[in-house]
Amino acid sequence: MRGSAPVTSSAPAAPAAPAAPAAPAVPAHRRTALAVVLCAGLTVALTACAGEDPDKGTNGVGKLTASQIEKKALAAAGAADAVRLTGKLVSKGGTYTLNMQLSGVGGTGSVTSKQNTFALLRIGDELFLKADAGFWKDEKADDESDQAADKLGGKYVKVPEDDPTYQQLRGFTEKKTLLDGMLSLHGKINKGDRDTVGGVRTVQIMGGKGEGGALDVSLKGTPYPLRVARGGGGGTVTLADWGKSFTLEAPPEDDTVDYGGELPRSSG
Repeated sequence: MRGSAPVTSSAPAAPAAPAAPAAPAVPAHRRTALAVVLCAGLTVALTACAGEDPDKGTNGVGKLTASQIEKKALAAAGAADAVRLTGKLVSKGGTYTLNMQLSGVGGTGSVTSKQNTFALLRIGDELFLKADAGFWKDEKADDESDQAADKLGGKYVKVPEDDPTYQQLRGFTEKKTLLDGMLSLHGKINKGDRDTVGGVRTVQIMGGKGEGGALDVSLKGTPYPLRVARGGGGGTVTLADWGKSFTLEAPPEDDTVDYGGELPRSSG
């Protein structure tokens, strides 16, 4: 009809979609704790991947080549005023257990062979030998030998320089002689494992795979050799008290015998 407003029809409105549920609130202190745990886990993972630096807190010698380590160790040993040697030396002459303090002017200590233990004291060129009466007894000799043994037993006997045993016995008291013989490695020099000697961390260098000898060199302070294993089963010796001074005193006159001539034969 004219004049009437147009009639429009409309579909009913679609219902509104339900709102997504809100995420539960996380307390601030728990968010902080979670962050700490994640950071700690990441740190552990990175540390595990990187590994701990084996030379941290050391003198850095472990980073050098085997030849460089050997050079530094020998130089340190040569420059030291004193050293103590304990352990066994095996040679063609037998097996000797040493407990010697050595310096540039002499040495003192004890040597044990298969048969006996005897003390040695050297001051300059004066060499003294001290052993019990059993050391001086020669089973193949006569009663005169027994009398000499009783006289020499327990005394410091001055060894004549022209006696056949003088040089052999003096060798046990010579710092340079002993160290030159013990610390020499034979064959190609290689690096070995890390270890500890007397509680001190060390790095090992070897002649070949060890058949040419092995040295454990200190990773703390001056790179002194702290242990030597001689090649060919030549014994193992520990080196300590590097540079630690000690006193050498001549024995009292009433405790000394100057035999004068060649020493008598002995069981030692």
